[in-house]
Order: sequence, then structure tokens, then C-alpha cells
Amino acid sequence: MAALGWLTPRRRSATARSVLAGEASAEAARKSSQDAASQEATVQAVAEREPQFPVLGDDKAAAFFDLDNTVMQGAALFHFGRGLYKRKFFETRDLAKFAWQQAWFRLAGVEDPEHMQDARDSALSIVKGHRVSELMSIGEEIYDEYMAERIWPGTRALAQAHLDAGQKVWLVTAAPVEIATVIARRLGLTGALGTVAESMDGVYTGKLVGEPLHGPAKAEAVRALAMAEGLDLSRCAAYSDSHNDIPMLSLVGHPYAINPDAKLRKHARTYDWRLRDYRTARKAAKVGLPAAAGVGAVAGGTAAAIALHRRRR
Repeated sequence: MAALGWLTPRRRSATARSVLAGEASAEAARKSSQDAASQEATVQAVAEREPQFPVLGDDKAAAFFDLDNTVMQGAALFHFGRGLYKRKFFETRDLAKFAWQQAWFRLAGVEDPEHMQDARDSALSIVKGHRVSELMSIGEEIYDEYMAERIWPGTRALAQAHLDAGQKVWLVTAAPVEIATVIARRLGLTGALGTVAESMDGVYTGKLVGEPLHGPAKAEAVRALAMAEGLDLSRCAAYSDSHNDIPMLSLVGHPYAINPDAKLRKHARTYDWRLRDYRTARKAAKVGLPAAAGVGAVAGGTAAAIALHRRRR
């Protein structure tokens, strides 16, 4: 931490929280991957492989995939909220908020820190007092209900190429690490780095360890995991759709922009990063909203998101 001495106290505190969040997520990810190592997963590989990369048998290399809009269409946290609503974890007025946030996310196509914090606070208040094991079990059901059909086949094929080469593949996401771990296991991946919610005796307290795994915290998590696993980051790959993940992408020797937002696309072209876009024009413009939200909530959320999007243009 001595290297942070030149920063202001506020910036130093924010950086320290990023480091704490990253280290906590890396520790949780390693534990979950060890637990899942004995389980087999059958996943149908899709075409679109790059024969020259990844390198077969390179045990110093691994791949790190962002989740939202990179591996899966939409935001995992919002789909999880839909499943919790179905199970009466919260009221209709809270679902309307989820619908509005999802509408904004799909229209704007970027991760806004304010909306991410709102989603985080909502999720923490909902799970407070519930057991971790309960949320993990529910997460399995929600994956089947809302997430499985939203996995991008092209990105999944890229992940499978790394697995076929004998490399480990990790999800890296601001979603709760428990949910991210479920998704990683169902996809046959090694494990997941995600936001770590505090728990005591297996019960959520409603607080976080550090901060959400977002932006610089993702890079810290990847760095910590690479050190623990003995990886050479210059031989690793990272994949994301968001300019917020430029710190993570910049860590590795093989960065990929997947379904990139405008800022990431520009950055990728400037630095000659590889680009992949699996969206059709129709899908890129489509607003995916919770079907159970009700016509009024959906219409109101969509109208608000469109208005906000226009003001920001």
C-alpha cells in the first residue's frame, strides 16, 4: 500500500476498497472452483475457433470473461431479481424498479455507476437475513428459468476453446459471487470472481466485503487470482463488452472486445485489440424486460429509460 501515498485520502480509500474487493473475490473464486472440480459438465461447443490461439497446453495461461452482455444478454442481477420476485422475496413496487433499471441498461448499453449502485443496494436489502445456501439453491433454478437461453453462443465457443486447450476459464462480474459461481458451473467453466457479500454463520448481513467487483476492482481480482494460481498475465486473455473493464483488459496479453459499447470499440481499434460482435441489429436494439413486471411498470420504465437515454446523447 506504500505506493498509494501520493493519492488523496479519498482516492487512497477508494483504491484500498478496490484491492480488498478484488482479493476477497479471488479467494471466494478459488474456493468455489475447488468445490466444483469434481463435477462434470457437458456443453455443446459452437464453431468459431481461432486455431492459433489459445495455445494448447499452456498452463501459465487462463481466460477471464465479463458476464453481462459479454457471456449473457442483459444483466445477471436483474434476471436474478425476476426470480426472487417470483418467489415472493419482495413486493411489486420493487419489481417496477428492477424493470426500469433493466430498460435503462438495455437501451443505454453501458454500465452506469449510479444504476449499478442502486441495483447493488436493492439486492443487498432483499437477501439480508437469508442463508447463503438458500440463495445458491434458488440461483440454480433461476439460471434455468431466465439465463440459460440468454447465453451468447459465440462467446461460449471462445470459452470452450480455452477449456479445450487445457486452460482455466473464469467469469469476472459485479454480480454476487454465489450467482456467478452457479452460472460458471452450469457452463462448465472453472469458477467465478464476483462481488462478495458479507455473511455470518452462513447468513447474509446486508453488507459488502470491500465494494462491488466493478471497474478497477475487477482488475485487482484478476491480478490477485493470477498471482495465487501462478499465471503469466501476458499469456492470458480477457473478454468484455464494457469500457469500464478496460483496466482488466489492459492487464492481459490477449484482450478481446465482445459486443463492445462505443467507448470500448474506439479503444479497441486504437490499440488493435480483437473485436467480436454477436448481436444482430435487431437484438442490439431490443429491450429485454421482465415479463412478470406488468404492462404499467414496463411501459413506465421503458419511457423513463428512453427519456434519460435521449438527454445523455
